[in-house]
Amino acid sequence: MLDMLCFLILFPLIAALLMLILPNGNARDIIVKIAALITAAGSVYLFIETFGKGIRYVSIGNGTVDLIVFVAELVIALFIIAISLKFRKYIVTALGAIQLAFVLYLEYLMHSGVLPAAGELFADEFSMIMTLIIGLIGGIICVYSVGYMRGYHEMHKDVKDHRKLFFFLIFLFLSAMYGVVYSNNLVWLLMFWEITSLCSFLLIGYARDELSWNNAFRALMFNVLGGIAFSAAILYIVAVIGDFGYLFMDKLLASGSAVAIIPAALIGFAGLTKSAQYPFSSWLVGAMVAPTPVSALLHSSTMVKAGVYIIVRFAPIYEMTYTGMALSLVGGITFLIASAVAIGQSNAKKVLAYSTIANLGLVVACAGIGTEAAIWAAILLIIFHAVAKSLLFLSVGSVEHQKHSRDIEDMTGLISEMPKVSVMMLIGIAGMFLAPFGMLISKWAAIVAFIDAMKPFGAVYIMIIAFGSALTVFFWTKWMGKLIEVRHPKTPLAREATPQEMFSLYFLTTLTVLATIFFPLISYDLIIPYLESLGSAVPVLLSSGDIITMFIMTVTIVLLPLSMAYFSNGRTIKGQYMSGRPVDAELNFSGSLGRTMKTDISNYYIEEYFGEEKNCRYGIVISVLILAVLAAILVYTFTSGAVL
Repeated sequence: MLDMLCFLILFPLIAALLMLILPNGNARDIIVKIAALITAAGSVYLFIETFGKGIRYVSIGNGTVDLIVFVAELVIALFIIAISLKFRKYIVTALGAIQLAFVLYLEYLMHSGVLPAAGELFADEFSMIMTLIIGLIGGIICVYSVGYMRGYHEMHKDVKDHRKLFFFLIFLFLSAMYGVVYSNNLVWLLMFWEITSLCSFLLIGYARDELSWNNAFRALMFNVLGGIAFSAAILYIVAVIGDFGYLFMDKLLASGSAVAIIPAALIGFAGLTKSAQYPFSSWLVGAMVAPTPVSALLHSSTMVKAGVYIIVRFAPIYEMTYTGMALSLVGGITFLIASAVAIGQSNAKKVLAYSTIANLGLVVACAGIGTEAAIWAAILLIIFHAVAKSLLFLSVGSVEHQKHSRDIEDMTGLISEMPKVSVMMLIGIAGMFLAPFGMLISKWAAIVAFIDAMKPFGAVYIMIIAFGSALTVFFWTKWMGKLIEVRHPKTPLAREATPQEMFSLYFLTTLTVLATIFFPLISYDLIIPYLESLGSAVPVLLSSGDIITMFIMTVTIVLLPLSMAYFSNGRTIKGQYMSGRPVDAELNFSGSLGRTMKTDISNYYIEEYFGEEKNCRYGIVISVLILAVLAAILVYTFTSGAVL
């Protein structure tokens, strides 16, 4: 157990260091694939080894590890200060200085013997779910990056080739994410947390131009702010609670709301920044300037998943508290408004960015409720969002290489030009909002949880989910329509993507379908045992009838496209008509007074209602007000000792 946990943290780190040494070329590309395969295989092996064994702990009572943690946090803080000074980002400099002061104070406490020099790793069912997400999806993104980054630099001759640093950061990201999900020691967890912030900063700024740097520093500013809140939680435990055993997550979670609510709220705030909830969402949208594998990594298997992971971990503390309600409201408002903003976007990566922010908002809303049913829905949302969204991001990256555009309007009739990639994109989109895929089931479970737990306020949450879900149907359906809209026959491309890209897309498509087929097993064998370990009875969320219905729907989803392919074989469209008038191959038709009219078909974006700037402003204002209320709740809790 110890060997495998340490292996999954250290092996990607070793691979990352190796990437800095190896020159660009076939040898490095092969080693990237091998390292990704070993990482994924290690994740699967650990999952098999720990399956059904519940939570397991591994103690590491070595002061050397604590010294390494201190040095890593010190280097991160000094780097943030130095680079922000270089680019005159003085707010980031100030935040970095605060983080540096915390690191030095913590080291003083350890050297004075106040804090124990010991750490602990742990793994349970939730950790194993995250392990598979990190290893399988993160590993496949590494494989995809090999072909993509070669093509990226062929398209962007003006961007200096930093692929050594790129692959170093990708594998370091995976190493840090394993550390986040295995660390029981909050100090260790904070160190891995900060590494993910630093990696995202450098990856977003990959192009090294002004736009990239500005977006990278915005991401760094918000995430360092969250890191300071995390640090404040640790300081509160040390200075106020005084029992240093609470620096271990399991003891803090077991202590109950009376002890843990303030540090849990501070860590929850850090989770909001990391998962790009309003008012911090702009950093994730800005991250779209990075190469597509970075976007996929941030949105699916790392970074934002770290944010929702930590909030879901502390969900039992938030249950039936105003603190949890405030966090839940921030998530709900984010889900509703980000879904609305996505309607007004024609840039495919922006649609994916805002839909990511929205779905993470729904995860936060569920975690803030904190009941077993709500946590069940939150974990399901994490799983299905990870596989479907990674598939969509990588598909868009491959389309962008061929079409030199990421605009949805330019994807008209893509099913004719890139049939394989288009079908996989359709599966990914279906996975985000259609039955029997798990996102829809998760939303249903969230509605049930809100009704049961939030009386009489449940109606507000139901309205948020209902309207937000309706908005998601709007923008996903628009996109699907453009993909299958065939105006006139087109010759399929001989090569839709590089072999590495196609392998990655096939793998993620298969994973999306398998996650749907084995959804009941995921629920019964992983999620429910985790919920039972929290100490409460778990309600029956799926009946046998529900499972049979899902199976029938899954078969129907598979048979429908196969039947269409069979019945359309050998048949051609004899002619096209526009309101009864014949249309030529370019959709020109004879209009009134003998004029030749050109048909132009495009989606509605309704920007006057779903414009980005206006709606984001609403989201920021509302969420800031909610967070102000949360701050007042925490002040009252601190001064009175009563949990609200």
